[in-house]
Amino acid sequence: MREVLELARDLIARKSVTPEDGGCQEMLAARLARSGFRCEPMKFGEVSNLWARRGTGAPVVCFAGHTDVVPTGPLSEWHSDPFVPTIRDGKLFGRGAADMKSSIAAFVVATEMFLEERPNHSGSIAFLLTSDEEGPALDGTVRVVETLKRRNEAIDYCIVGEPTSVDALGDMLKNGRRGSLSGKLVVRGVQGHVAYPHLVKNPIHLLAPALAGLAYTQWDKGNESFPPTSFQVSNIHAGTGAANVVPGSVEVDFNFRFSTESTEASLKSRVEAILKKHGLDYSVSWVLGAKPFLSRRGRLAQTVIAAGKKHTGRSAELSTTGGTSDARFIIEICPEVIELGPVNASIHKLNEHISLADLEQLPRIYLETLRALLP
Repeated sequence: MREVLELARDLIARKSVTPEDGGCQEMLAARLARSGFRCEPMKFGEVSNLWARRGTGAPVVCFAGHTDVVPTGPLSEWHSDPFVPTIRDGKLFGRGAADMKSSIAAFVVATEMFLEERPNHSGSIAFLLTSDEEGPALDGTVRVVETLKRRNEAIDYCIVGEPTSVDALGDMLKNGRRGSLSGKLVVRGVQGHVAYPHLVKNPIHLLAPALAGLAYTQWDKGNESFPPTSFQVSNIHAGTGAANVVPGSVEVDFNFRFSTESTEASLKSRVEAILKKHGLDYSVSWVLGAKPFLSRRGRLAQTVIAAGKKHTGRSAELSTTGGTSDARFIIEICPEVIELGPVNASIHKLNEHISLADLEQLPRIYLETLRALLP
């Protein structure tokens, strides 16, 4: 408990708002090197990445995570400085306590404990860390994966330390994630005075029926691993600022979180069909944030579930809900990826925290997993 708490506090104290790393990876690399890891910093643009590996054989068991954190929000509304790790009420508070510096601390301490037990273990242990998970994710894990792919360096099992637990540690694991497809729709009309409706074409009025059609469309029914695809509008922009002017255009930002029952192409096609059906003068631009993926329920999933049950008494639910994670990149070189980490109720919020009890149990679960995968 003391080791993982001290390391978690050290990491939290380092200001690493994305894409900054705050010296986290340099400190971790020095520590891992003392345990026999070959550490390879990979800098792409402003983003710090670290690939560290101990051993040359298979299987390769990788711990993956991010050292960057989201901005703190109003400092005056925190009960303590977000970069001064603070213990109160049985919890460790600070930005990154749950997402996901405690997981990284648990990774490292579990690995050190394992190496004390089995210094001549089979296979390899690796760490993949980035400072670009909370940002655009363009120069982080995706670039490291590209580098490893070029070198034909594969990973057999990967545990990502994202905060997947919902009500209690280990109650939920992620073995896949939905895809994310965003669109910006612009519908054009004719601007004019509100008192002369025959001289204008109100784009908001024109849009409304089509928007209702998009909102109430069933895109798919999901499947045993994924919930149905969802469509959500996040922003609508229109108007000149004057109350007596009909705007000339309206902009709508929307997003799909989609299952493997839909594709990028099918969603785009169906949206375009609805817009054309309503005769709109429009344009739409698209950004694919992530493709949906599903890791097979193999040895890794079984091992992590068993380890979690041993130390928490809970049988974890496998889920694909939630936002995106860097697992979407790792799946390209690793057939089995599982996400397991702290309770996510406080992530990205004021007064982010992890319970000390969970901080003590988490490295035990990771250690148990290493014991099973690398005899």
